[in-house]
Parts: sequence; structure tokens; C-alpha cells
Amino acid sequence: MPFISIGGVTLHHRFIEAAGTSRPIIFINSLGTDFRIWDDVVARLAGEMPMLVYDKRGHGLSDIGGGVRSIDDHVDDLAALIDHFGFDKVVLFGLSVGGMIAQRLYTRHPKCVEALVLSDTAHKIGTAESWNTRIATVERDGIEVIADGIMKVWFTPEFHAARAAELAGCRNMLTRQALPGYIGTCKAVRDADFTDSARRIAVPTLCVVGDQDGSTPPDLVRSLAGLIPGARFEVIRNAAHIPCIEQPEALVTLIRDFVASLPEGKPAHG
Repeated sequence: MPFISIGGVTLHHRFIEAAGTSRPIIFINSLGTDFRIWDDVVARLAGEMPMLVYDKRGHGLSDIGGGVRSIDDHVDDLAALIDHFGFDKVVLFGLSVGGMIAQRLYTRHPKCVEALVLSDTAHKIGTAESWNTRIATVERDGIEVIADGIMKVWFTPEFHAARAAELAGCRNMLTRQALPGYIGTCKAVRDADFTDSARRIAVPTLCVVGDQDGSTPPDLVRSLAGLIPGARFEVIRNAAHIPCIEQPEALVTLIRDFVASLPEGKPAHG
């Protein structure tokens, strides 16, 4: 299993090479997940473009290092990964909090970002009250007590009815996340507001959302697209908060179309 220790944090990752292509795409996970959520997307895109998936700090098999105090901790890790692989420019695909990490990385390191795909995310997610309530509940009782409610916003009723085994697996993934990483990232999202910086994004951007997303609803993601000059907005039918699991084929179609629309970039490795 591939691991990299950078700046005192060991990150679990997987790099999928592709011959003859120029731009790598990096997938950034949502809260309470690991990089297995991208399996169906990566399988469909294999050979078409270089791809990097990784478990962010405090999630999956990555450790938490000095903890998570803000989105910038996750950005530091991602920037170090980009540097480690020698990438010149990358396409960032961020899901939920991953989309906030992508926005912030662009703000801090704009020259290394060729384009953004912001999925089921926003410039600001939730309220301080809602996050503080979740944090207090998880600190007192663990993730297990909120898991069923989370599953209802992650996936549509149709997914619950027809894909019970996958639902159980995703629930296990959530409840087995390390509490310090989960709680720290909740606090990071609570404290993040990228409304102003979103207006200054100056690279091609695709904003996408499941039509039944109960966490970052379509109107919220549409508002993010409205802040970003020239951003494209797309809705995926029959999906909730995690389209990469629920509707990977539809998501892959959007990725292919978006990447094909980008101007030819420099080689993937600088």
C-alpha cells in the first residue's frame, strides 16, 4: 500500500498513471470518507488521464499529524502531495469539504491549478450552530449516533432500497473514521467562509450536484457557481450528496466533457 510521510503526516494515496496525457486530476474526499469512494470513477477513467486519490489527514489510513485546526491543514497536505509528485498544473476535483479544500488551495497556490470541479460543495457550508451541535453529539456519543441521518443525505431513497449492501459498507466507512480527524474537519468546515475568494477564481470551473443532495442542495451549489466567473453548473439526476458512488457513469461523462474542453496544458510532471 502506498504511503508518503510529508511534514510529519503520513498520507495514504494511490496514483493511477496514464500514458500520453498531460493533466493529472486529483480527487479530494468528503467528510467521513476515504478514497474508496472514487473506485467506480477511477475504474471508468483508467488510461484516459493520470489520477491521484488520497485519504486526507485524519481519515482512512492517513494519520492526523498535529491535528486539524483549519482547512489550511488539509491544503498544506495537498500542496505537499502535488510537490512530491512534481506536478506542474493539476485539475482538482473536490467533493463537499474536498471542494472547500480545492477552493482554498487555488487561493493560496493559483499557479498550480489548471481547473476545478466542485461537487456537492459550497463557499460556505452550514452554520456555526449546526456544526457545533454535530461536534458536541459526536464528542459525547461517537459517529454511530448520527450515521443513519448522514446516510439519508448521502444517498437517495432509491439507493437505500436497492443497494443495501453498498449502503451498509458506506455506513461502516463513516463510523470507522477516527474521531479526532472527523471532529477536527467539522470544526474546519464550520470556520471556513470562501464567499469572497470564490469571486476571484479565474480558472475553468465546473460545479456539479446531485438533484437530491440533502447536505449541499442544488440551490446552494448553484449559488457557488454564480460567484465564480464563467463557472458551469450541472445537476446529476437520481443522486444525493455522493454522486461518485451513486451515479458514477453520469459523473464520468461530465468529467470527460469538462477535461476535453480545457486548453492543452504542460506535461503532468514539471
